[in-house]
Amino acid sequence: MALRDPRPDRHIPAVVPGTTPELVLFDLDGVLFDTLPVMRTAWEEVRVRHGIDVPFSSYAQLLGRPFADIMARLGVPHGEDVAETYERASVRESHRARPFSGVEGAVRVLKAGGYRTGVVTSKPQTRVLPLLERLGCTFDVVRTPGRERGKPAPDTLLAALVETGTDPAAALYVGDMAVDQEAARRAGTGYVHAGWGYGRPAEPEPRVARDAADLVRLLPARVEGAVA
Repeated sequence: MALRDPRPDRHIPAVVPGTTPELVLFDLDGVLFDTLPVMRTAWEEVRVRHGIDVPFSSYAQLLGRPFADIMARLGVPHGEDVAETYERASVRESHRARPFSGVEGAVRVLKAGGYRTGVVTSKPQTRVLPLLERLGCTFDVVRTPGRERGKPAPDTLLAALVETGTDPAAALYVGDMAVDQEAARRAGTGYVHAGWGYGRPAEPEPRVARDAADLVRLLPARVEGAVA
């Protein structure tokens, strides 16, 4: 459900005052793609196969973190068999993931307006790249946790900034969970909350984009035109 933004003057700026973002980074789950049906099915398979009595609603509250971190916070032993079950089911069900309405057009408008774009997600790269191919947009950088710590640590965001040679003050992260907001704060980038995603923002309340077109409108006037 999209979050409303009735009082924009209450929100902190999307970018550092006096700057124009050069790089817009997107989370994947809950921002670019609706992957909730995939994750729900994969988690239910984990529960049945491994006898884990943790509902998906508890799992979903921790979205945005790496899988191992979620398991630790849920008190679930993170053996290779659990991870393999989840991975296998996620790959099998990946056809059920759908891009959110308007996101492809928004990315294209941003690119045409001179912005560089990228993806920073906790999802493994082996599952990220096939989804991005389906989206049909090119990105300047794609970062997933490797040796870096996952969100809410800023490591993957900082790695994206280093790879693109971008100052944190000239970057903006679009996420949908509180851990995304915290990672952006710790990395020193701007942040916009995707109101069409899965979670609510934390305090201080950030700018909230109701939909992809609203995201484009929230950015400075460098971008002209409507979402295609």
